[in-house]
Formats: sequence, structure tokens, C-alpha cells
Amino acid sequence: MKKIFCWTIVFVLTLIFPVSALADAIDPPVGEAVVSLGADLNQSQQKQMLELFGVKEDEVKILKVTNQEERDYLLGLIGEDKIGTRAISSAYVEPLEAGQGIEIETHNITWVTREIYANALVTAGVENAKVIAAAPFKVSGTAALTGIMKAFEEALDIELDEEAKEIANEELVTTGELAEEIGKDEAAALIKEIKEEIAKLKTKDEGEIRKIVIEIAANLNINLSQDQIDQIVELMKKISNLDLNVEKIAGQIEKIAGSLDDVKRVVEENKGILRKILEAIEKFFAWLRGLLG
Repeated sequence: MKKIFCWTIVFVLTLIFPVSALADAIDPPVGEAVVSLGADLNQSQQKQMLELFGVKEDEVKILKVTNQEERDYLLGLIGEDKIGTRAISSAYVEPLEAGQGIEIETHNITWVTREIYANALVTAGVENAKVIAAAPFKVSGTAALTGIMKAFEEALDIELDEEAKEIANEELVTTGELAEEIGKDEAAALIKEIKEEIAKLKTKDEGEIRKIVIEIAANLNINLSQDQIDQIVELMKKISNLDLNVEKIAGQIEKIAGSLDDVKRVVEENKGILRKILEAIEKFFAWLRGLLG
């Protein structure tokens, strides 16, 4: 009787919770960490990178990234001085559980910030990963994105969309160039805000995209030249075709969004100070008009 009862329970549970449903409830396995090393690093520099990443050569899968691979994405987007002729930038990528978002550290990266990397990685389709971009000496960091994407694909045995990877590199370069003119945090915050708004509205219309760019720049108190506006609009037209999810954008970079939020906070504070200054000037001229009759 006990056996019949047990098998009856199993049968009932199978009817209520089909096997497929149980399988869907199990999260996909998290992949192993992967390291991508610049192909032109010497043995000492490779060892230095592995020590920085906290792994040993026999403990982790190691990929090599060549300068040609870097050039395939960057040539035509940025000057030769930032691409270089050797593959030096390296990366550590460790997949995280769903919902953990993107975590980024950088070492000896001078031109690309954590926030700029994170924005570009979300565009490329990278998610839930701990990332360390590094070099044995100071480099721009533009080429590291190639190694990060390559390591992420290897870690999860997937292929990111090629168009998304190309657009991500363009986004990184565009944001980096903006950063030279308006500030690194400001540039990253601007691109993130614009991208989120376009994803939320799901617009592909150039006129609407241009309006969004101008309005968000004004809200962040950022002055853009016409050339800069045109450049951002062209980038966002491409990003709009990727149909990014606004919640995913925000969720993936939540852990490093503090500095971007600080930009908006400072802008609001400065607006308050500016209003007080204008009010003081108005009061002064009102007093002066009264004094002069």
C-alpha cells in the first residue's frame, strides 16, 4: 500500500508540475572564468596579468587576442595612436548568477572608464559578469573590449550578435571622445540616459532620437556641438535597431551607476545655486532701479 501511495503522489506531481516546467525553473549553469591575454605580452607580463586577476595558468582557460582582432572592430572608429600596433590589453571575465549585473575593475586603463565599459558591454549583450580590464602598463583601454567579449563568449559557450559587438565598440569610442570634451562621468551618464530613453520609447525615428539627445543633454546641463549631436544621433540610430530592454540596461550596471547618479545630483544642485545667483542679481537691479528713481 505504501508503494502504491508513493507512486500515486509522484504521478500527481508529474501532472501538476510537468518535467519541462521543472527544467525551466532550474537556472542555466554559470560558466567558468576565462582570461584573455594580449598576444604581444611577454612571459613576465602574462604572469603579471594572471597574478592581478588572482588566477594561476593551470586553473583557468586562457585565450589570446591579437592586434588584428582589435583592429577589426576599431579601425576607422579611432586613431592609430589609441589602437596601437601590439595587443597588450587583457581581461578576466567571470560569469555571475542571473540578476548580479556587470561588475567592472580597471588597472592601467587611462582612456576608458568603468562606466564606459559597462555601457558598451550592455549594448554588446554581455550580462551578469565580473570583468577586470587591465594592462601591465598604461594603455588607452579601447582594445580591451574585444578581449572581454571574446572571453565572455568562451565562458558561456555562446556567440554574441556580431552587429551588437560592432556597435558596442563604436559606442565605446564615441563616449570616450565625448569624455575628452565634456568629462568622463558626464559622457557616460549622457550616453546611458539617452540609450535608456530610446529603449523605453522603442523609437527608431531620427527626428525623435535627435530630440531625445538634445533634451537629455540640456537636463544634464551638458553643452554639445552640432557635430557631437550628429555623432550621438548616428550611434543611437544603430543602437535602436538592437531593441535593447530598458530594465536590462539599468539592472546590469546598477552596481557601478553611483557616479552617473552623482552627475545628475550635481547638475540639480548647480541648477539650484544658479537660480539663487539669478535671483540675487534680479534683486540687486531692482534695488538699483529704486535707488535711481
